[in-house]
Amino acid sequence: MIVLGLTGSIGMGKSTTAKMFTDAGVPVHDSDEAVHRLYAGKAAPLVEAAFPGTTFAGVVDRAKLGARVLGDAAALKRLEAIIHPLVRADADAFLARHRTSDAPIAVLDIPLLFETGGRGRVDKVVVVTAPAEIQRERVLARPGMTEEKLASILAKQVPDAEKRKQADFVVDTGQGLDAARAQVNAIIRQLIVVGKPSR
Repeated sequence: MIVLGLTGSIGMGKSTTAKMFTDAGVPVHDSDEAVHRLYAGKAAPLVEAAFPGTTFAGVVDRAKLGARVLGDAAALKRLEAIIHPLVRADADAFLARHRTSDAPIAVLDIPLLFETGGRGRVDKVVVVTAPAEIQRERVLARPGMTEEKLASILAKQVPDAEKRKQADFVVDTGQGLDAARAQVNAIIRQLIVVGKPSR
């Protein structure tokens, strides 16, 4: 099974691209969705122990937790030390399930793949990109988003040009959905033909 890492900076269309892989029958593990699930399960007591008062009825209150770690690098590190290993274990279990089902490809959707040193966990990397002006327009259309917030998020992410340099495949969502879907389908066809065992 080929393990494909899917990543891209904010506003590039990564979630839309992930859905295109799902629609094509490729299993996708979504790291953000795993965090949501863990916040209502295994992670909740651990987060409560580290950040008292941030859970309610056994579920992490994301707004309270966000307020607690925002702008506090040490607190954010503490939270990541709890969450990252749980998300990784969840992804490993997902891969194990699909290896036994003989899936030729599985996707790990990891927003911060390069930033968290996740390159070694995957066989190939797909970077989702779009022109900077389209990215900016998409992100600023989100509720509560400001130029300052966008600048702060981008400052923490590996620049798009650098990600594209390190990619095995690039999907450009700036050309519209049909073009992006054609690129995704071409990647799937190529990988199924190449077919190599994952590490």
